[in-house]
Amino acid sequence: MDHAADAHRTDLMTITRFVLNEQSKYPESRGDFTILLSHIVLGCKFVCSSVNKAGLAKLIGLAGETNIQGEEQKKLDVLSNEVFIKALVSSGRTRILVSEEDENAIFVEPSKRGRYCVVFDPLDGSSNIDCGVSIGTIFGIYMVKDDHEPTLDDVLQPGKQMVAAGYCMYGSSCTLVLSTGNGVNGFTLDPSLGEFILTHPDIKIPKKGKIYSVNEGNAKNWDGPTAKFVEKCKFPTDGSSSKSLRYIGSMVADVHRTLLYGGVFMYPTDKKSPTGKLRVLYEVFPMSFLIEKAGGQAFTGKQRALDLVPTKIHERSPVFLGSHDDIEEIKALYAAEGKKE
Repeated sequence: MDHAADAHRTDLMTITRFVLNEQSKYPESRGDFTILLSHIVLGCKFVCSSVNKAGLAKLIGLAGETNIQGEEQKKLDVLSNEVFIKALVSSGRTRILVSEEDENAIFVEPSKRGRYCVVFDPLDGSSNIDCGVSIGTIFGIYMVKDDHEPTLDDVLQPGKQMVAAGYCMYGSSCTLVLSTGNGVNGFTLDPSLGEFILTHPDIKIPKKGKIYSVNEGNAKNWDGPTAKFVEKCKFPTDGSSSKSLRYIGSMVADVHRTLLYGGVFMYPTDKKSPTGKLRVLYEVFPMSFLIEKAGGQAFTGKQRALDLVPTKIHERSPVFLGSHDDIEEIKALYAAEGKKE
């Protein structure tokens, strides 16, 4: 990459321009989706700015309340949640919002109602704020086809019905990765312009990776196929070199690395979390959507992750996502286990 040349580039592809270009491919488009995305982008910029100032602004300590998942909430979680809810409702394009921080879904009042449902985790990995590890916002978007009175069924749909998904990672730089169903693109916030610039066009995950990412502290509670796969990563029997272990513990950061470098990220079921730990609607689905659109696969141990039909908004699921060939290996191990039973 020629950084000197880049510094003088004047033809910058901003995220707004990119989305407008995509919109122009659909003559029937009314621009609603573009407006919704611009509000999500604004929320990401606000949270990015708050995360950068968190230590100075004393936003880091616990807010003293506990969220629906039983996790103690940090001030930044509360702030990020409020920012995204206000940004999404004020867009006038949303119908139902599901946030990791709120027990119940938010039904937008009729005067501000649109045709999109947004599911999101406003600040994933927030327990890492104090030590400066990357954290992020994850979101997925569904479209409601007709004008019926909104119900939870509008969001309790399989992930394959999403029209878009993405995440914004707040780390050494602020990176927004987005798919509107046609490829995956990465944008980086240029602080001097206050704009997200296209820096990772058409991301494709490598077919096979050299990295595996899992919390090995849970190894004693894993099922057979997970244990076998990790053993194979460390002690391959086919003469290939071992895979490297990389686990940050912040889903956005771990998935971002997996997307760019390949390999596999997994959060399997175990004896402590028999239904898995990650939430289906706003963690498993958006990340699986992005990985698939980049040429990878996402699997639950039983089925394709995006085929899951959630029955509750905070439902959990195991997930294995990443490079195509690595996930094929995991699927084969689960299939062999199934034959034994």
